[in-house]
Amino acid sequence: MEFDLEQTDALLSTTRAVRRRLDLEREVPDDVLRRCIELAEQTPSGGNITSRRWLIIRDPEVKARLAELYRAAGGDGIIERAEQLRGTGSSEERVAVSAAHLAANLERVPVLVLVTMWGVHDGSGRPGLFDSVIQASWSFSLALRARGLGSAWTTMHLGRAREVAELLGIPDGVTQVVLLPVGWTIGTDFKPAARRSPSTITWFDHWGYTEEHPDRGGSLLASEPGVTVEVDISISPERVWELVSDINIPSRFSNEFLGAEWVDADGPCVGASFIGRNQRENRPWETTSFIVECDAPAAFAWNVSDPERPSAQWRFELESIGEGTRLRQHVTIGPGVSGTSKAMEEHPDQAQQILARRREQLRLNMELTVQGIKDLAESGI
Repeated sequence: MEFDLEQTDALLSTTRAVRRRLDLEREVPDDVLRRCIELAEQTPSGGNITSRRWLIIRDPEVKARLAELYRAAGGDGIIERAEQLRGTGSSEERVAVSAAHLAANLERVPVLVLVTMWGVHDGSGRPGLFDSVIQASWSFSLALRARGLGSAWTTMHLGRAREVAELLGIPDGVTQVVLLPVGWTIGTDFKPAARRSPSTITWFDHWGYTEEHPDRGGSLLASEPGVTVEVDISISPERVWELVSDINIPSRFSNEFLGAEWVDADGPCVGASFIGRNQRENRPWETTSFIVECDAPAAFAWNVSDPERPSAQWRFELESIGEGTRLRQHVTIGPGVSGTSKAMEEHPDQAQQILARRREQLRLNMELTVQGIKDLAESGI
């Protein structure tokens, strides 16, 4: 059997969390739900044990009571937060308004599907029955999407799981996993969401080791290998930005970086350059770097030696995580000539070891840098 990859990819990339575009008036037939559950049950199950149980809720009174519990578990807070954000135009506003719409109208959704499992998760993190429910629930969502229906993955009700169990007659020993509001969608023109490039979140053989072009043949450096380190900071991106855009900050933590000074600017901006003083194994050297991105408070990047064909590409990224920041530092080796590439060319029989050693040196220094920035930011200095 050959699959239409274009259709398959469209299904996988456009199955959205549908909240505001659920048709609250149109009934959803039982046979459609049963077929989607039948398909979802084809997913793997830990130990090949049939542990999943699907509870379809249509009764208006039961839905109304469940909606009250949902709002008491946190839905009211979401509604309040959405009102605070309304009119700001932020991405957080869009998500909050959507979630608030669902919280305010949960009882009006035609069908609520509660997916549960026989058993209680032991918190060990081992794959098993609990994880099987998640796979099946997502397959159920895909099957809905393929038929013109939508759903939204929500676990808000778990804050009142005991009351929900009493309301629905769920016995002890059964774990509630996810609540899926289900309805026909208003329109079907859903689009892929903006997501990070796989090259920035996929590691090769070692945590944090990246390959910009893993399928590119040629030398070890043809794939443009790199290193990424990340840390979460309980301070806003605006404050963290002040630190990452200071070209001398790494000199306070890194064993290689000794300091820097601007060449033709008083501060960071695209096109500006700075001279960096470095050392490795007690051998000092200087480099000239060129700012190629300066997007406060989200991204700060520079290319070393040559802006078009750099010996290395450095980048800080700041991502808002609640009230804090996820700070990411990334370096790509090449594609231009560097000390590492020269050493690999001079000692081809040791090229793999030279690259591995250089990556590890970079990783250790980068971890010192991002941890130092975290400590500075959170200390309030």
